[in-house]
Amino acid sequence: MNILLLGNGGREHALAWKINQSPICQQLFIAPGNAGTSNEGINIPIEPTDFESIKDLVLDEEIDIVVVGPELPLVKGIFDYFQADEELKHIPVIGPSAEAARLEGSKAYAKQFMQDFNIPTATYQSFTKATLTEGLNFIDQQSPPFVLKADGLAAGKGVVIVDTSFEAKQELEAMLNGKFGAASQAVVIEQFLKGQEFSVFVLTDGKHYKILPAAKDYKRVGEGDRGLNTGGMGSISPVPFLTSELMKKVEQRIIQPTIKGIETRQLNYRGFLFFGLIEVEGEPFVIEYNCRLGDPETQSVLVRLDNDLVEIFEALVEGRLSEVVIEENDVQAVTVILVAGGYPEQYDKGKEIKGLETEIYDSFIFHAGTKQLGAQVLTDGGRVLAITAYGDTFQEALAACYKNAQLINFQGKYYRKDIGSGY
Repeated sequence: MNILLLGNGGREHALAWKINQSPICQQLFIAPGNAGTSNEGINIPIEPTDFESIKDLVLDEEIDIVVVGPELPLVKGIFDYFQADEELKHIPVIGPSAEAARLEGSKAYAKQFMQDFNIPTATYQSFTKATLTEGLNFIDQQSPPFVLKADGLAAGKGVVIVDTSFEAKQELEAMLNGKFGAASQAVVIEQFLKGQEFSVFVLTDGKHYKILPAAKDYKRVGEGDRGLNTGGMGSISPVPFLTSELMKKVEQRIIQPTIKGIETRQLNYRGFLFFGLIEVEGEPFVIEYNCRLGDPETQSVLVRLDNDLVEIFEALVEGRLSEVVIEENDVQAVTVILVAGGYPEQYDKGKEIKGLETEIYDSFIFHAGTKQLGAQVLTDGGRVLAITAYGDTFQEALAACYKNAQLINFQGKYYRKDIGSGY
């Protein structure tokens, strides 16, 4: 089987690593990929939203299945593009339709979906420039802290939490005036929930689902969960506080009604569904949906998945998902992200990465923002590398991660040293 994987981040390197282990995979292509994915397959310099070039590649290389890593091509309708094309419609795409991807692409759409199907989430209202006055009045009626979310895609950075109504009003005006570009043309203001966040992932065909290993990621750039939101500074799996009782509530109150809602709405959904959750006094609430795997959770999750991932994809597209038994191992996995200095704000690219050729101890190095230039590997993004390790305890895994974090260097390198501590 020839497989095309779209994307170029750490999630895609981890997916490429997992897919390439399958004996079913004859040839793996990654578009556009990064310096790390080239060790797992063939990188093709095509952007995931260039559907016409993707079509040419799929036909030229006789691709049998397309796996979509990032959210943007899903929201822009790559599934629908394939379905509408006579030459492509027989080729399965692992990812939902554009309408179904609105569960991630629009916070307001997702919140309304949750409300319609009685899925526990924070109370909210949505505002645009035309309803700015109502938004300012709404802030006056609420108690701090305030959570403001850009309605559209903002690369994991479109969420602002502030402590005063004055700051909330300033942020609302800034967001509606383009702070996050088109993503914040509408802004959702929602109730602040205090608790512990975690992520649950499923694969679904729109009717059936299979739960994958859960994880917890760390969004803030600074230690002690301080500072700006990022795309993720690290992750752990399993989640220490995710008891069987809490997981049962997640499945019954959140996963099952979500899948039922997808089926009721007749949304075309065949792929990953990510539940961003928070536990508040023993009760789970949905913070957000993502219509793909998370990054950097994927790196920790996939080392705990013993199944052949390509076999699961085959079952998914052939209508046999209900027959799959997920094989989850008992290791403790940790991922630590090495980022460029200044991230998530201004940062430099093109810095040489040294130490990748040295012996790496008990860890996987998943590339994120990297590119190959001759014999050199250079930084090419804010999140540069993901170091993933596993062991019998989190402490063992962390020790391996941090040992290797010291061996790998580039100008401006930064990483959090408290991933996993205090959960």
